[in-house]
Amino acid sequence: MSTVGQLPERSIRRLRRSPLAPYVDAFARYLDERDYAPQTTTTYFGCLAHFGRWMHRRPLQVESLDEDRIAEFLDDHLPQCDCAAPVVRTREDLSAALGHLFVVLRAEEAIPERIVPTTPVDEELHRFDERMHHAQGLAPTTRTLYLRTVRRLLVEQFGDGAIDFDAITPERVRRFVASQSELYSTPGSAATLISALRGYCRFRATCGDRVHALIGVLPYPANWQLASLPKGLSDAEVRRLVDSLGWEGPSARRADAMVRCALDLGMRSGEVATIGLDDIDWQAGTLTLRRTKSRREDTLPLPPTTGQAIADYLLHERPPSASRAVFVRRIAPCDRPLGADCVRKTIRQAYARAGLPYTRSHLLRHTMASRLLASGSSLKEVADVLRHRSLNTTLIYAKLDSRNLTAVALPWPGGAA
Repeated sequence: MSTVGQLPERSIRRLRRSPLAPYVDAFARYLDERDYAPQTTTTYFGCLAHFGRWMHRRPLQVESLDEDRIAEFLDDHLPQCDCAAPVVRTREDLSAALGHLFVVLRAEEAIPERIVPTTPVDEELHRFDERMHHAQGLAPTTRTLYLRTVRRLLVEQFGDGAIDFDAITPERVRRFVASQSELYSTPGSAATLISALRGYCRFRATCGDRVHALIGVLPYPANWQLASLPKGLSDAEVRRLVDSLGWEGPSARRADAMVRCALDLGMRSGEVATIGLDDIDWQAGTLTLRRTKSRREDTLPLPPTTGQAIADYLLHERPPSASRAVFVRRIAPCDRPLGADCVRKTIRQAYARAGLPYTRSHLLRHTMASRLLASGSSLKEVADVLRHRSLNTTLIYAKLDSRNLTAVALPWPGGAA
């Protein structure tokens, strides 16, 4: 309640008179357990005071609250709000605070859980997701991508109505693929569209449907393996990136450690985000990756520069958190895990600080492979460090192995042998 005491007296009176008064303590505990900053907590209580006054004037009881009431408050009341100051009118703060309030009210069983109406498409996608998860073991990100694609197809064909798979003809599928092609800029990305649709067809085949005609109009786009040259940073660009580390600012040590993991170990963004405190053996100098793309555990040597960057973050910057992840959020809720998108954004910002015109975090993985080859490592050694399950995946880096390519190349006529 100390945070409530920091509100203006009028706001406190509004809150105490409102139907929300019995839940103030529970709301305070909720924010405190998630380490919200005092200023944010005070703002959220100001939002509750505003919402509580609106409820009092309606009048509304807590039991009648639902998401429609929030929409009514934000869309109808807020634009023409004439409540006497002091009052919080920032829509973003009000929306966030009321979202947290509903979590608390449902935990206190003051309002029922939200019932989200499902459509036949939702039910179909749920069954498809269950198969991808339990029968195929696909990663959550892959499943989400496939579900998004198949949802577009089914909604276009059936809307909210019942699904009649026999009504999906090859011509309709062909037109759908053509309409979606502008969303994909490369053959590799377009292949994900085809993979999603073929995967859904295979799922329907297990339900007894005939899918051969549909799969026949879903060929993969031409994407010649090993045709491109893997792009990496030059030695000078690596030095610029490394020199840009050690900057001052919020989350600076976390950013430096993430960049080091990607540059020194060739880790994928998702792997960096999920490193756990228990995954690092400081005495042995190793790092164990438990949630990898290949769904297996891999143990890597921890370079001194990488270990030092992680240690600096843990000792001097990481906020208190119940999470066992190494990298956590800087602002509340700190216990919520970071995602791969945060790592990608961090690396993009590191490029910008170094003055490099790049955006893709995967470039650092290519860079590490190129540097290994330049130092004399074999393709097998590069494959082991990159944790490729097949050596064929690593063959593209053979194009960067100038030393061995020179040894096997025939001399140019008239040139030096």
